[in-house]
Amino acid sequence: MRYFETKFLDEADVFIAKLDTKTVRKILYNIDFAEQTNDPKLFKKLQNDIWEFRTKYSGLQIRLLAFWDKSDNKETLVIATHGFVKKVDQVPAKEIERAVHIREKYFNNKPNRK
Repeated sequence: MRYFETKFLDEADVFIAKLDTKTVRKILYNIDFAEQTNDPKLFKKLQNDIWEFRTKYSGLQIRLLAFWDKSDNKETLVIATHGFVKKVDQVPAKEIERAVHIREKYFNNKPNRK
């Protein structure tokens, strides 16, 4: 059973495309696992509407920020906004602000399907 499906926006795709194959495989494995288990170690709420996919691989802490889109009654989507390699314990505020901005833009540009 899947709790949600993940879609990647352009910035997330660009980030992932710059990583090596093994790292990408690990990230996609973790996202797939999170979709099926809702494991807070892999997918965790940061603040308000912003969440993070967490991957630790090869000494790196890789984060993809995301938000929920529940506007379509058929499926629950998680939209991955962008990614970065975390160098400090806390997620930098500018990364969260960036995700909030991308989220606002996403919903402002989304046609209403009523």
